[in-house]
Amino acid sequence: MDARESSAGALDGVLVADFSRVLAGPLATMVLGDLGADIVKVERPGTGDDTRAWSPPVAADGTATYYLRFNRNKRSMLLDLDSPADVVLARRLALRADVLVENFRPGTMARKARAR
Repeated sequence: MDARESSAGALDGVLVADFSRVLAGPLATMVLGDLGADIVKVERPGTGDDTRAWSPPVAADGTATYYLRFNRNKRSMLLDLDSPADVVLARRLALRADVLVENFRPGTMARKARAR
């Protein structure tokens, strides 16, 4: 049993769709995850979050410790937001979520949603 199974957090049962990258968004969703929320982090196929490759330092598997620190307590989902099929999946996740966090440039999410 891990720590998340042994005690319920204040946000237990809250689903967060995490479309964020780099620092501010991942930090915010990390805190929500620390409080018990279920975080689904959406990453690009092939490269994932930009910070996976930020080094040094790196973990034994080559993943940047920066990425590991700010993305703990999260599940990862690969979606290509330039793919109409993946945009449909992203929309489903967003509609199911209690909270959506993104920190793209202004207008990016709206543009991706219209592109389908």
